[in-house]
Amino acid sequence: MFEFKVSLETEADREERYKALPAALASLLEGETDALANLSNAAALLFMSLNRINWAGFYLLRGDTLLLGPFQGKPACVRIPMGKGVCGTAAARRETLVVPDVHAFPDHIACDDASRSEIVVPILDGGVLRGVLDVDAPEKNRFGEDERRMLEEFVSTLTPKVSWKTL
Repeated sequence: MFEFKVSLETEADREERYKALPAALASLLEGETDALANLSNAAALLFMSLNRINWAGFYLLRGDTLLLGPFQGKPACVRIPMGKGVCGTAAARRETLVVPDVHAFPDHIACDDASRSEIVVPILDGGVLRGVLDVDAPEKNRFGEDERRMLEEFVSTLTPKVSWKTL
């Protein structure tokens, strides 16, 4: 079936915004040390800055479970076991996962039935897994290499700004 979609965002606009996001995050968090506040603002910045997404937030590692952290979007699953779903798999592998169609992903956990694609970036602090950044979209194939690079840089900028031991 053919779908015609009109995008008002140009490639140059997207590239410029993606380049600016990590710097905007650093500026937003400057001088703040509270972990919860910084994660909350990071989720809000992503949610307002990325087009065509329906959820952006964090799951934080607690033992062998990812626990829902600050986010923007509809209510979400509270606990995700390590190795389960996209978030748990990315955390267990300690690698970014870009999933073009979540319904084709084995073990997908559907927190929001509207989500069709997902990207999950593990958060590593000095080699220690602290959690994941999760971004969902209501369309297939929403995320690619540009989003992977930008979100990995975003997490690299965020990680030293969060006092992980206080969470």
